Amino acid sequence: MSYAELFSEIKAELMNADVSGIQEHLAYQFNITGESSGIFCVEVKEGKLYVEPYEYYDRDAMFTCSAEVLKKLADGRLNPILAFTTQRLKVEGDFGKAARLKELIESYAGSTDERGENEAE
Repeated sequence: MSYAELFSEIKAELMNADVSGIQEHLAYQFNITGESSGIFCVEVKEGKLYVEPYEYYDRDAMFTCSAEVLKKLADGRLNPILAFTTQRLKVEGDFGKAARLKELIESYAGSTDERGENEAE
């Protein structure tokens, strides 16, 4: 899968998130490693979500992972906290704001069980 295909797929998933209740500014950068390598940013600003295919220098947190891990995160099959603790997801920056990624994903993908894997899987 190319970076462009991956970005389109991830953007489509993330744009389902309900961020209307988030008034705090959140800015994330995702660094994708491996075959589909690339960079994109996710920003929540004034209750609106933006997903763009470029670096975000004034970010709150930066996530680095493989395309496979990113797809599992985006569709709710993998809990971001579990991915971090099992070293499948690297995080730099504000860990408090980084933890809000889970809330953003759960707003459209549903919650995950204790293992971090979605119950539907």
